[in-house]
Amino acid sequence: MEWFVLILIGLVAGTLGALIGLGGGIIVVPALLFFGTNTSLLQGITPQVAVGTSLFIMIFTGLSSTLTYMKHKTVDYKSGLIFFMGSGPGGIVGAWVNKALQMDEFQIYFGLFMIFVSFILIIRGRLKPLKLKQSGIQRTFTDAKGDSYVYGYHPVLGIGMAFVVGFISGIFGIGGGSLMVPAMIVLFLFPPHVAVATSMFMIFLSAIVSSMTHISLGNVNWLYAFALVPGAWVGAKVGAFINSKLQSQTLVAILRVLLIVIGLQLIYEGLAV
Repeated sequence: MEWFVLILIGLVAGTLGALIGLGGGIIVVPALLFFGTNTSLLQGITPQVAVGTSLFIMIFTGLSSTLTYMKHKTVDYKSGLIFFMGSGPGGIVGAWVNKALQMDEFQIYFGLFMIFVSFILIIRGRLKPLKLKQSGIQRTFTDAKGDSYVYGYHPVLGIGMAFVVGFISGIFGIGGGSLMVPAMIVLFLFPPHVAVATSMFMIFLSAIVSSMTHISLGNVNWLYAFALVPGAWVGAKVGAFINSKLQSQTLVAILRVLLIVIGLQLIYEGLAV
């Protein structure tokens, strides 16, 4: 039963993470905390273990979805590597800050963050690219229909934003795509599909660095991690495939409500301790 639950968590997290560009940690961490504190299925789950294990899983989620997006040629490798220059160090700093958080503090902060992510998902569909004068790096993308898109960003701004995203990822064990994808679309004029694909590529690289830090701190439950990997790998491929085929508004709407409910539950449990 324990393995079935973990594989299912990985499958759901991988699918939603790749579909929307979140990375999957926004599902894995609260799921591990829930089963670890409210049931007898998963033992020894602390905020640090939940985060460390989640980040290790995101290596495989990020790699699986990136390989799928590569086939559709929607990954901007250059931009992903530039953003990684910020998200990598940010993830290391976040991982070290995470070790100081107690269970009640983590639940409250993570609950608030999940509600914030839900708000971002609500407004993301209404966000329109800002007509900013782009300076620095200029990129062009031509989709399968032959439509061309021009986008760009200043490297310093891109790296700075990615550092914040990596820092949050290191603390909470999430991919950071919930923040990075809207920023890429609104501020840098990325086409949505390119933003999601590039976000997953950045998440893959950042998760390697962040998880290495958590591994050195002893924050990865290897038994749970290897049980989560198969579902996350398959789910990431499914999510990336769906993303390339249709607009996932219904699923996103369900996820918004789910995040608010889980966020409120985490805050309640944190305050009740």
